[in-house]
Amino acid sequence: MSIIGDLISFILHIDAHLTTLVNDYGLLVYIILFAIVFIETGIVIFPFLPGDSLLFAAGALSALSGSTLNWFLLIIIMGVAAVLGDSLNYYLGSKLGNNMLKHKRLKKFIDGKRMRQAELFFEKNGGKAIMIGRFIPFIRTFIPFIAGMSKMNYTHFILYNIIGGFIWVFIGVGSGYLFGNIPIIKEHFSLVVLLIVAVSVVPIIVSYFKSRKSDSGDKTI
Repeated sequence: MSIIGDLISFILHIDAHLTTLVNDYGLLVYIILFAIVFIETGIVIFPFLPGDSLLFAAGALSALSGSTLNWFLLIIIMGVAAVLGDSLNYYLGSKLGNNMLKHKRLKKFIDGKRMRQAELFFEKNGGKAIMIGRFIPFIRTFIPFIAGMSKMNYTHFILYNIIGGFIWVFIGVGSGYLFGNIPIIKEHFSLVVLLIVAVSVVPIIVSYFKSRKSDSGDKTI
């Protein structure tokens, strides 16, 4: 199976995969979860990792009786991972931004359209984009990078970063903890994950069609 196919399978059946990880690695799974969140938020070429669904699945698993995972520890560990990841992304943007975008190999992994959408989103919302962007896949990975490139004051950045990071993790893990083990949701977990992904991607789709409409309007003038 292709890498993309494996990734899709992992996302759709993330509850089963996460259960396997917990059974195989025990408490070490906290390190694995930390790494996934850190890489998704911290390295601009990995915006496709399953952040939202991972938070929800981890929260759902922590609600099970006798589970190795503790919901409070999940929020602390994954929240710290999100904050540190965005800080790394900010640093990469501030120090290597233009060089990374021009690098022949690296730019293949960076979606130019997504980057431009994130740039416009940042220009429109300023510091609030750091918090709001947390809830939008792809955008949340590019925003800190763009903030670094634009030399946003780091004190302001880290404030928005900490608030947004922990709110994102709290909502994701908390939702999974409260609703993830309701029988109907548990039976249709893959569908719920698809819904989470779909809801997260809607703003990107709306933004895309608005930009297309705007571009076509400019051409007719």
